[in-house]
Amino acid sequence: MKIYHGALVVAAVLAAVAGGRALAQAPQPAHAVTYIAVAPSSGAQAETASLLRRVAAATRKEAGNLRYEVLQQVERPNQFAILETWSDAKAFDAHGGGSAVKEFRGHLEPLRIGSYDQRLLTGVDVGPGLSPASKEAIYVVTHVDVPGQFKDEAIAMLNKLAAGSRREPGLERYEVLVQPNRLNHFTVVDTWKDQSALDAHNVAAGTLEFREKLGPFLGALYDDRRYKSLE
Repeated sequence: MKIYHGALVVAAVLAAVAGGRALAQAPQPAHAVTYIAVAPSSGAQAETASLLRRVAAATRKEAGNLRYEVLQQVERPNQFAILETWSDAKAFDAHGGGSAVKEFRGHLEPLRIGSYDQRLLTGVDVGPGLSPASKEAIYVVTHVDVPGQFKDEAIAMLNKLAAGSRREPGLERYEVLVQPNRLNHFTVVDTWKDQSALDAHNVAAGTLEFREKLGPFLGALYDDRRYKSLE
């Protein structure tokens, strides 16, 4: 997967999502999710976790950073993810060319067994402002892919699910994001206070209805992955 940077790309996506309406003058936040797979040895996993904690600490001091969370997958502990939000595309670009991320990627290189899969995203329905997750929080990062002609239907269904999920006990955050280069590819990031809260959500009527209605529109497997914070 290519790594996408650039204010022009973000601006183009925001214009498309807004349906061609004029954009506000205020800069729009830039989001990114990065997926990292390393060798399955305990040594490689421990070293990767240490590198992620280090780059997270450095990145949070950078101008424009609103969020930088580093996660490890529950089922496959050699799989990691980075969730980041920046004040605007300029701040995101500056980070991408900065020393902290370059050092991190250099040390990560011999550990990786897959590409450095970074996906630039913009908000569709991000909900209220960011707040720290609880200690036992479970993060679910889901990729939703539909054929292009069904993207509007998918957005409507995702928005409805987000609204319903935010009324459930145990939800800490619910975000619906879209890829700038593929407006029919969505990423959903939902954070729950613990596994019990997530389990209840998965069998809730609104969740079951969403999965049933979305099924015929899917262009790829519904890819949802559970993570825990490394910090």
